[in-house]
Amino acid sequence: MLNQATVFLLILLGIGIIAKNQSLIFAVVCLIVIKLVGLESKLFPVIGSKGINWGVTIITISVLVPIATGEIGFKQLGEAAKSSYAWIALGAGIVVALIAKNGLTLLAEDPHITTAIVLGTILAVALFNGVAVGPLIGAGIAYLAMKFMNLFN
Repeated sequence: MLNQATVFLLILLGIGIIAKNQSLIFAVVCLIVIKLVGLESKLFPVIGSKGINWGVTIITISVLVPIATGEIGFKQLGEAAKSSYAWIALGAGIVVALIAKNGLTLLAEDPHITTAIVLGTILAVALFNGVAVGPLIGAGIAYLAMKFMNLFN
């Protein structure tokens, strides 16, 4: 049962423990448990295909909590509209969403690039306390960089 995938997960678990990264530890333990229980053939395809959407949904719910609790309302929205920083944030949100859209395309079309992006995300999470939203944004940035490189080739 100790195949290459399991050894890789155990190494990532070790990195997560050393880096004290709870997200990485939780994710790896979940995957190992799924493998140990023998449900990987049923769950991994679903998690692999829907997981990013689930994650984005959870992040969106988290971001909307202040609206649901009443901490942010129309008054705060109006005040924010007067701030130049709010307009910068609005523009950044639009740009990131458009970049991520291209990232989805790249992740779906090129598994080799996906591996490098995921490894980069894991390293950033484990070693630099990054946040694991990176695969989607990373893929989008990679997509843009590849298109830019194609202009010169």
